[in-house]
Amino acid sequence: MVHFFALMLWVAGVLAFVAGMPQLGVAIFVVVVINGVFAFVQEERAEKAAERLADLMPVRVTVRREGQVLVIAADEVVVGDLVLLGPGDRVAADLSVLESHDLRLDESMLTGESAPVRADEGARAFAGTFVTTGEGAGAVVATGAHTRLAEIAALTAGVERPPSPLAGELSRVVRVVAAMALGVGLAFFGCALLFDMPARDGFLFAVGVTVALVPEGLLPTVTLSLAMGAQRMAARNALVRHLEAVETLGSTTVVCTDKTGTLTRNEMTAVEVWTPAGSVTLRSEGYGPIARITGDIIAIAQASRAADSAVACVQGRIANDDGTWRPVGDPMEAALDALARRLAGGEARPEVLAAHRYAFDPVRRRSSVLTGDQLFVLGAPDSVVPRCLDAHEADQVVDAMAQRGLRVVAVASRPVTGSVDERRGVDEVEAHLDLLGLIGLHDPPRTGVEHAVAACRASGIRLAMLTGDHPATAAAIAGQVGLALPGSPTLEGDELPEDDEELAALLAHDGVVVARVAPEDKLRIARVLQERGDVVAMTGDGVNDGPALREADIGIAMGRSGTDVAREAADLVLLDDDFATIVAAVGQGRATFSNIRRFLTYHLTDNVAELTPFVVWALSGGRFPLALGVLQILCLDIGTDLLPALALGAEPPTDRALRRPPEGRHLIDATLLRRVFGVVGPAEALLEMTAFVTALVVAGWRPGEDFPTGHALMAASGAAFAAVVFGQMANAFACRSATLPPWRLGWTTNRLLLGAVAVELLALAGFLAVPAVADLLEQAIPPPAALLVALGAAPAVLIADALHKASRARRRDAGPGLATQSASHRAHRRGGVGDPTPAAVPDLIHR
Repeated sequence: MVHFFALMLWVAGVLAFVAGMPQLGVAIFVVVVINGVFAFVQEERAEKAAERLADLMPVRVTVRREGQVLVIAADEVVVGDLVLLGPGDRVAADLSVLESHDLRLDESMLTGESAPVRADEGARAFAGTFVTTGEGAGAVVATGAHTRLAEIAALTAGVERPPSPLAGELSRVVRVVAAMALGVGLAFFGCALLFDMPARDGFLFAVGVTVALVPEGLLPTVTLSLAMGAQRMAARNALVRHLEAVETLGSTTVVCTDKTGTLTRNEMTAVEVWTPAGSVTLRSEGYGPIARITGDIIAIAQASRAADSAVACVQGRIANDDGTWRPVGDPMEAALDALARRLAGGEARPEVLAAHRYAFDPVRRRSSVLTGDQLFVLGAPDSVVPRCLDAHEADQVVDAMAQRGLRVVAVASRPVTGSVDERRGVDEVEAHLDLLGLIGLHDPPRTGVEHAVAACRASGIRLAMLTGDHPATAAAIAGQVGLALPGSPTLEGDELPEDDEELAALLAHDGVVVARVAPEDKLRIARVLQERGDVVAMTGDGVNDGPALREADIGIAMGRSGTDVAREAADLVLLDDDFATIVAAVGQGRATFSNIRRFLTYHLTDNVAELTPFVVWALSGGRFPLALGVLQILCLDIGTDLLPALALGAEPPTDRALRRPPEGRHLIDATLLRRVFGVVGPAEALLEMTAFVTALVVAGWRPGEDFPTGHALMAASGAAFAAVVFGQMANAFACRSATLPPWRLGWTTNRLLLGAVAVELLALAGFLAVPAVADLLEQAIPPPAALLVALGAAPAVLIADALHKASRARRRDAGPGLATQSASHRAHRRGGVGDPTPAAVPDLIHR
């Protein structure tokens, strides 16, 4: 209600009342209020990230107080309480783990690390995380605002959302339009005084001209364009939470994406098993039961044995819901169970009765299970392989798998004869092993993500990966999807330079990968990129991503896997967690920017025709009559031009939207002004004045004589009015493209515009033929000859526009340095036609 353009409209409405035009004042006020209310409804939900933190906390907690086990409300937990934890429990406060039985926590919301973390005795368990497997107990050391979760929330709340590029451009447009309107109003007030017009009448006349030049349709057109863009993005699984984010995404110069769930499917899958008898490869889709297995019979049998042995050491499993497999527990452990089932033809493997389990230890980096006559061991290759007999070849296999980005685990066993003293040291038990196999697990990239990455680059957007995962895994995935480029650096969060300029130089590389990032790192990266002039889009799904999502020019949260805090802090929510959706949304954002430029071109062309009668009047010293009055101009702005302008704001995106890189473009620039004031505007104004003079001639006026008054002058004014309307009808179609004439686009491809022009034609008939309205506007139906000239404004505008566009194309192709320009560059400069963009780009936009 109080930003600069809204204040300008408030003043214009008040001046309309002062000038004796209350209807106009009311209309302007209604426009401001409607837009203000609409914007408020959209934005009000954006500031609730901190409030939604409560949703991440458990409602009830099990504690032990004074020897008794109690179930209490989460907000009743105090420092010193002993909290009991089991699978699926959400941690209610920061704990110091006192007791751990294979206790593992999902900390991805805080750290970004996709794999569950083992919490042994003495470790910290943070509020908001939850137990994936095992059991344990911990003493409360921090609650409420003192927890790590609350620290991140405070960091999010302390970040102010930066103004969008669109907001800055609209402010610039408003300043230009305001200066132009005030300047013209003051000029005509001076002219009125020079022509001996009473000061009061001159003031009201100047006020009327000033108000007429204010683009009352700008706010509703921008709002509708953004809303249409948001609707189209929603159809592509991108939910817009702030309308201005529609255009901001189109201005993006760098996308900082996470890995798990955005570039990958967030599904651990075993894709390769090496055994001493040979290798086996598997191709499957996620956790589905179907897999294509390659390997000889002996190798497959050995791989099946290795997989069964690995499953015996873990607790995660696959649940079979009527033929649909879903993971339960640790994703890696569930992937091992899926591997065992696939190698066994889809059958569930029998559970191993364990006599004793040696839980996974972060120092040992392995776990084992003792059965009646066998010991099975599972762990990191560098922990298991050295304890095996005759396994030298395995080291080379491990290196080869790691270089392909696979997470490798080793499986071994040994026979057990007689009873085993469970009190013996675990290192002594887990010795003299036989290596059964090496299992390579992979979180596969999403289908089509390579094309999406290529489309981003083709549109001039740099890419960076910021993830909490291991650097080798991050680098491998970045290479597989094409995000990493030759020479692009891979860093860890603790390796980032402290100097912002050095960090900015690193981030200037396209394809940079930063692993093990903390929330503060992502926040700093966003700020450094913005300081170097980038428009930053940041993706994220956890609480740890909240500050960076809010700091970025556009925060993009995951809808499926993301937390409520991330979604509330973001501007855009990907309902399918798919990176390709970002690419489609970028195309829509750029189309929205172009639509606003279309409206401005359309409106400013109308301004040229509206101002021309006043300029002629002023240059003649007041002797040449005004072809249009202030009320007629207001009717043109609101009564006839508004609907076509709104239809232009809903112009759908074209294939070229992603084929041009983002530029430091302005809504109003020299190209637009040349077209408006040098070509289309003068053509429309020339036909307007010609129609006016033709009507006067038909009424008997000859040069040198006094101008007629009464009905003859009203009919001439009606001819000028009709010429502007017909010219604007053609201009609406011409404004659909900055490079192509309307017949190249198709006359019926924007059906909203067809309807708007039809309504505009009916409005013209009403303004001319309804006596009460025509008398109010001081105009009448023009004579046939003048009406014919007015009709000629439509082809005149189309011809002038087509010639201008053709001339621009010839100048570009014949400009300096043509010989050194590549054909692709010339095609790009023509707007993208023929640009060597991957074929996936149009498909991504339309999909």
